[in-house]
Amino acid sequence: MLVIHPIIQLSAIVLTLYVFYLGVQRFRSVHLHQKTLFRWKRHVLLGKIAMLALLGGMMGGMTMVYLYLHGFLITGIHGKIALVMALFIIFGGASGLYMNRNKKKRTALPVIHGLNNFILLIFALTQVITGWRVYMQFVLGR
Repeated sequence: MLVIHPIIQLSAIVLTLYVFYLGVQRFRSVHLHQKTLFRWKRHVLLGKIAMLALLGGMMGGMTMVYLYLHGFLITGIHGKIALVMALFIIFGGASGLYMNRNKKKRTALPVIHGLNNFILLIFALTQVITGWRVYMQFVLGR
């Protein structure tokens, strides 16, 4: 049962990498004046799925830790980074939904949205490393 969380999160991270790639195309087009194709609807749809998967996997991980290890935030930096990530997920999702619902020419919000989600992606990738340590220590007992 404890292997479900890493599988969900790794899948969400791979999806997040693709959504970020799509967003970079928009950045290249608007800010670097390069001719690119931005798949807006795909970016929005997959971004929603990625954010929900990250948040759901995070909640699932915390639930598993509580149920199997009888504690909360006992995984050290892994759990603490997850809490910080939740804030980035909420802002990234909310700003993305806002821009999708209120389409107009903007410069600041898309850049802030992109930076937020880039930082979120870095946190997610560090969670792979810290999660491996948690798995080794708490699940495999090494």
